[in-house]
Amino acid sequence: MNLPREKRLEVALTYIYGVGPSTARKVAAELGLSPDEKVRDLTDAEITKLRGYIDENLEVEGDLRRERSQNVKRLGEIGSYRGVRHRRGLPVNGQRTKTNARTRKGPKKTVGRGKKKG
Repeated sequence: MNLPREKRLEVALTYIYGVGPSTARKVAAELGLSPDEKVRDLTDAEITKLRGYIDENLEVEGDLRRERSQNVKRLGEIGSYRGVRHRRGLPVNGQRTKTNARTRKGPKKTVGRGKKKG
């Protein structure tokens, strides 16, 4: 767990995959640490306490990535609609695809009309 040393604790914690702003505030409050304190100013004991709390109470980084990818894989294996959409790289949650959806579909592939017979 490498936190940026120059940032406030609240912001630095969000650099961990699976920890957002609200979770970061909750962790700081739970441990009695000031969210405005810079990471470089934390004592070794506080850092150890922080690391222990995150390891015990939160699912982060590798474990969380693994679980998410297994969930997607499971949807694909059972052949659910969502699984098929994941496999094809299309939007999963019912968004329109005639226009938009470029984030999932990638850049436009322009299709020509073909040649006119002469």
